[in-house]
Amino acid sequence: MIINLTDQRRGLNLSQATGTAQAPLPSFILMTDETRLADPVAAAKALPPNSAVILRHYSGSNREHLARRLMAVTRRQNIRVLIAADVRLALKVGADGVHLPEAMAALGPGPWQAWRKPGWLVTAAAHSPAALFKAKVAGADAALLSPVFATASHPDRAALGVVRFQSWCRLSPLPVYALGGMSVSAFLRLRGGDALGFAGISGFVNRG
Repeated sequence: MIINLTDQRRGLNLSQATGTAQAPLPSFILMTDETRLADPVAAAKALPPNSAVILRHYSGSNREHLARRLMAVTRRQNIRVLIAADVRLALKVGADGVHLPEAMAALGPGPWQAWRKPGWLVTAAAHSPAALFKAKVAGADAALLSPVFATASHPDRAALGVVRFQSWCRLSPLPVYALGGMSVSAFLRLRGGDALGFAGISGFVNRG
């Protein structure tokens, strides 16, 4: 079931950071997943304006086709599409930016910086305070910090919990999105805190 997030955003008291991207940073980020959300187009359609989708389908010959499908349905809704770990594909399909996995961000400013388009939104994955600072050095506008709560994506990784997550947000040189185990109830547990917004998979398609 696709959840409607418009009312949720009104009640979450989210930060309004703008970063270095030309447009305001999104409040919600949908992460695609080849196993848990094989076809994310319907979920993308249900996102409110000023949201984003990170295409993480890393394998398969249909990645470009899926990227173009996502962009076709999001352009009219003011929803940005970011391509994970593939600047060439982002340029090819006219995407709105890129997402850097933590290992990629840890390398610092890479050759992709020379291809960065004006107005691109760049996000980076982070799992520690050190990774947040490396994301900043790499040139990201915002970081996705995880896992805040227990998540099916990484069942063996210990969750940060609310207190540690908020503490790391305050240390971060970048705006931070909460990722990992996100749901409507999880959103409310972080309400009024230091998160810029929320990112996830099942939290955007399941009530809970």
